[in-house]
Amino acid sequence: MAIASFAQSKVYFTKEITPESLLKIYQALGVEAKGRVAVKISTGEGGNTHYLKPTLIRNLVEHVDGTIVECNTAYGGSRQDVNKHWQTIHEHGFDSIFPVDIMDQYGEMRIPCKDRKHIKYDIVGDHLANYDFMINLAHFKGHAMGGFGGVLKNASIGVASTGGKAYIHSAGYSNEPSVAWKNLPKQDYFLESMAAAAQAVHNYMNRQSTNGEPRVVYINVMNNLSVDCDCDGHPAAPKLKDMGIMASLDPVALDKACLDMVFNHKAGPDDDEKPLIQRINRQHGTYIVDYAEEIGLGSKNYKVINLK
Repeated sequence: MAIASFAQSKVYFTKEITPESLLKIYQALGVEAKGRVAVKISTGEGGNTHYLKPTLIRNLVEHVDGTIVECNTAYGGSRQDVNKHWQTIHEHGFDSIFPVDIMDQYGEMRIPCKDRKHIKYDIVGDHLANYDFMINLAHFKGHAMGGFGGVLKNASIGVASTGGKAYIHSAGYSNEPSVAWKNLPKQDYFLESMAAAAQAVHNYMNRQSTNGEPRVVYINVMNNLSVDCDCDGHPAAPKLKDMGIMASLDPVALDKACLDMVFNHKAGPDDDEKPLIQRINRQHGTYIVDYAEEIGLGSKNYKVINLK
């Protein structure tokens, strides 16, 4: 289901990373969050300090009367066990300010995939069905397996249940983590599976759209640009300075614009893009935007609009 035209997608940008600028860039998208609003973030692994802080996102979440949504992980740590996950959410300050929902705490459900090259469906937390609108609010940074994490990863791995994460990581081999981790596919198959799952969530949220109004919007916050993800309890210190916030209705254009900003960056004192680029290239990370465009999720053709 095509909700927006991706001929040349608009990507909004601000250098400022503040609660006010985050709300401003959301408003620049021109889409009003209606109904029950899910704000999908990573609450961060225990010990991680790079996740998007509640103080940064508070203005936006309160403006849309949103609920922070997450799902459990598939690799152990502090967020695969529900009780430990709630403890981590509390330690990181989210449930003290916002309503929070671990969407797969009580169950999971399957949603259709348009692209079925590897995964035949997407397995997500069953509470996804409770929401009418989603703000995909991602922390753009590196990732050990995907090369980088942005809105495409946040929609795919992020919305997937524990079993769904295993299913994507194994490119459809198994939804059992103990089996999936022993049967990892070729890297491009994993990236293709992530793209397919991101499209599944995009289409699922837009399934009840009226008059072509999007039911999901995408924001990448480019701060704490470590080579490691928020799922790492001991991430490497960032070598690249904070770059800003980007937002779009097109997740492919948005991740592509962020990648281009990193790859075109000119190093300065204590401001080195090379480690992050090396991590992305090591995992062939840019391929996810190529494949996501190929299956019709969005376009790599974009125009950056700078906010004053």
